[in-house]
Amino acid sequence: MADQQLGVLKALDVAKTQLYHFTAIVIAGMGFFTDAYDLFCVSLVTKLLGRLYYFNPESAKPGSLPPHVAAAVNGVALCGTLAGQLFFGWLGDKLGRKKVYGITLIMMIVCSVASGLSFGNQAKGVMTTLCFFRFWLGFGIGGDYPLSATIMSEYANKKTRGAFIAAVFAMQGIGILAGGFVALAVSSIFDKQFPSPTYDQDRVLSTPPEADYIWRIIVMFGAIPAAMTFYWRMKMPETARYTALVAKDIKQATKDMSKVLQVELEVEERAEDPKLNYGLFSKEFLRRHGLPLLGCTSTWFLLDIAFYSQNLFQKDIFSAIGWIPKAGTMNAIHEVFKIARAQTLIALCSTVPGYWFTVAFIDIMGRFAIQLMGFFFMTVFMFAIAFPYNHWIKPDNRIGFVIMYSLTFFFANFGPNATTFIVPAEIFPARLRSTCHGISAATGKAGAIVGAFGFLYAAQSQDATKTDAGYPPGIGVKNSLIMLGVINFIGMLFTFLVPEPKGKSLEELSGEAEVEK
Repeated sequence: MADQQLGVLKALDVAKTQLYHFTAIVIAGMGFFTDAYDLFCVSLVTKLLGRLYYFNPESAKPGSLPPHVAAAVNGVALCGTLAGQLFFGWLGDKLGRKKVYGITLIMMIVCSVASGLSFGNQAKGVMTTLCFFRFWLGFGIGGDYPLSATIMSEYANKKTRGAFIAAVFAMQGIGILAGGFVALAVSSIFDKQFPSPTYDQDRVLSTPPEADYIWRIIVMFGAIPAAMTFYWRMKMPETARYTALVAKDIKQATKDMSKVLQVELEVEERAEDPKLNYGLFSKEFLRRHGLPLLGCTSTWFLLDIAFYSQNLFQKDIFSAIGWIPKAGTMNAIHEVFKIARAQTLIALCSTVPGYWFTVAFIDIMGRFAIQLMGFFFMTVFMFAIAFPYNHWIKPDNRIGFVIMYSLTFFFANFGPNATTFIVPAEIFPARLRSTCHGISAATGKAGAIVGAFGFLYAAQSQDATKTDAGYPPGIGVKNSLIMLGVINFIGMLFTFLVPEPKGKSLEELSGEAEVEK
């Protein structure tokens, strides 16, 4: 076999890190910032929605969302994301990355705003509107996964490609933080303007009618960063790899990249090897990429079961360790503030550093080592929390518990949460890259749905008198955490199917640089 990589792609592979790389990170990363903000900000306001729309003056406890409504509000965006990943992943390979990139962003802007506007002021109308637009918001977010990853991998140079894709993904952490900060700011302002008694003091006045604006402002804020980057997304040229290898317009690819790299590149022709034109459902694809695709999909699926379950446990865990006081001792606005404060602390101390550790080390350690290490430590810390669970929930041991819990988050992000996103953008052929990334990401979201819905029920107490209102008895938090540890261990085993893309060109990895001698 002779290496027949095109000159324009070679130029991209060996290009020094320059301004356009950082511009691409910001433009692609702002999509991820918005994704994380939109997906995670809803967990900050679900308690408030319960107080506003499911208030029962007879009850000693503040209103809370019924199980099916809570599941719908949390899960509908994940279902939309899964559908969007498959659809836009496929479309990105058919129409080109750039064309589809604008569509996903418009959907995210429109649906962020629409989620905060509702039909009527009754629970049914508000929740139906919120769920409808969050589904389509998720659909737009889903498109951003394969497109952002593919665009960044196709723009990056060979040496620092892992760090660049990881930096795009790390904007998720900044988005989660921004959600916390916006919720803290909005709830503080409203608390000063509309002071109100706690629920125990006065059930009706503890939720001032103005609190209805809080969740709407928090949800709609997600449209701002997306709108700010729309112009720049439209200005980005199509990636050279799509133009040259998929659209077969080498001349245009060379012209675009000459501008971007600010060097003169020669236009060259290349003989196509018909054997390299296999489709997604062909034996040749299965032979070359079947096991790596199984590795990418299975590890992402298993990771997201654990990762999204952990996120859902957050507010319960915070309540159990006393970071969030009992609901009756707070008014509605205070509750938003306390939940946001706790989530922001966890994000600052473990989630965000984990992302940036990956950026720093991925091109040194490699994807495989980071993923294996991440799954290993997630297993260890999950078991360390689970088996002595009754020891950790005692008041004296709470700090140790929070540290262990934070470390599982840290190693998820300095581990498989980042690598499962990066690898599928590197190892598949250009004409199937976006599709295969979409398939991997959608399998991950299927895991997230299992995590979000399954563990909401599984974590309920085995004692029917201690379950949350409306839930059947489950297997309890301790057994749920043991199950998550086992899932992390299986993820570690499936990591052995994933190839190591460090230091290789995309064409070398996908076999597109091969032609017969």
